[in-house]
Amino acid sequence: MNVKNLLPRHRFAALALFAAGSLQIAPLLQLRGQSPAVSDTAGYSNVIAHRGAWKTAGLPQNSIASLKKAIQLGCMGSEFDVQMTSDDTLIINHDPVYAGDTIEKSTYQQLMRVPLKNGEHLPTLRSYLQTALGSGGHTIPILEIKPSVISKDRAIKTTRAVLQMVKEFKALDKVIFISFDYDVLLEIHHLYPKAMTQYLNGEKSPTDLKADGINGADYHYSVFQKHPEWIGEAKNTGILLNGWTVNDTATIDWLLASRFDAITTNEPELVAARARRHQKIYGNRKLVFNDEFNVAGSPDGSYWRYDTGSHGWGNHELENYTDGDRRNVVIEKGLLHIIARKDDKQPKGYSSVRMVQKKGFLYGRLELRAKLPAGRGLWPALWLLPDNNTYGGWPSSGEIDLMENVGYNPDSVFFTVHTEKYNHVKHTQKSKGVYTNSLYTQFHVYALEWSPDSLSFYMDDQKQFSFANEHTGYKSWPYDQPFHLLMNIAVGGDWGGKRGIDNNVFPAKMLVDYVRVYQ
Repeated sequence: MNVKNLLPRHRFAALALFAAGSLQIAPLLQLRGQSPAVSDTAGYSNVIAHRGAWKTAGLPQNSIASLKKAIQLGCMGSEFDVQMTSDDTLIINHDPVYAGDTIEKSTYQQLMRVPLKNGEHLPTLRSYLQTALGSGGHTIPILEIKPSVISKDRAIKTTRAVLQMVKEFKALDKVIFISFDYDVLLEIHHLYPKAMTQYLNGEKSPTDLKADGINGADYHYSVFQKHPEWIGEAKNTGILLNGWTVNDTATIDWLLASRFDAITTNEPELVAARARRHQKIYGNRKLVFNDEFNVAGSPDGSYWRYDTGSHGWGNHELENYTDGDRRNVVIEKGLLHIIARKDDKQPKGYSSVRMVQKKGFLYGRLELRAKLPAGRGLWPALWLLPDNNTYGGWPSSGEIDLMENVGYNPDSVFFTVHTEKYNHVKHTQKSKGVYTNSLYTQFHVYALEWSPDSLSFYMDDQKQFSFANEHTGYKSWPYDQPFHLLMNIAVGGDWGGKRGIDNNVFPAKMLVDYVRVYQ
């Protein structure tokens, strides 16, 4: 497999923007466009190994060995940290202090007294570049110039020395320069406008970076969670996107879904595995709707509305659905909390919330990551209704139950479709229950694959149930119209309350990590 096929498409568009300007990155384009020299590199095409690929192999960070491992894996890049000693030797180390000695106030000979755990001495920049550029591999050196602990002048002196050495290797267009010190990047741009630079600190918008000639926003992923608008802004302005340091599958998947150009990680093997999964599941489909619930407070009113009231909802339920009351729905720490409460102020003694997606979609993949509330009498659901009752009222226009659970049956979730021909009133509904004992302790990913020919239901990437289009008309297949998502916790009702309600379970929370639609 050519890893180029796994690279987000917009990367080439962004690089083309650079090539059209003053930045000469043809060697990087050539580097990224080739097939890897080794066969196990599929998935590494947007992976930057943070301080080399050290963790799995138990190697020292920022060592020649960890660099070689990153090259062997076929990582897009390998990041390393450069500082300058008191005798002006450029060495590779992250922290300003090594073995008790402040690097900028020590000679290289002093620092050599304590080797790395694999016997290497602290690498010099020269030895690092010799290895990185002479390997014949496809791994881009990602050179971080550390801020000086002594002075700004010292940082600029270090920057100029780094540039001079990279120039000696004729590699100014083969290295990406990154730093937390904005003045360092401005100095690089001033001296070599064609050099590729990316900022690390996170307070500059992509538009600000573009205005100053900086090529990339290489920020901690939480910055983009707080400023999701910067993702589109970066793509529109040709600023490359990188998130660091990402070692968990949920964040990796979000960055892949958002088509980041690169992901910096201590776990390159994990990111590569998720990239392969991403390509297998999503292919060339694009993320057309998503809410990551990263902004604390109330859900985004441009995405969601609320069904309100208490009239049993056709199932003799007991909850009163509020209009987004913060006691029933709130975003905290990157998670949506849908909360059912014992509430004496409500007519039937319970309050909850039913969130409704404002604009539906037709065909594609809907995916949610959620952890369910435990308790007898609860009835959490993730489900879809038609935007318009084109074929008449329920069930003629259809219903899709992506996930339902009832608290008295704590080890099962159910996937169901309802149509005029197939529905629970007639006892003809098409459904499947799946057993799992971790619904209330772990997050699971629930997904719907919807095409003109079938509805397929997935749990954690495993297909659980499919419903095929019989091509006999709307009575069996009303699923040729847009549907929208609903998320709620019902209390009691014909199914949820079949064995009573345990009032000790309140408040009960369903946690949702994200909602995504791909087409």
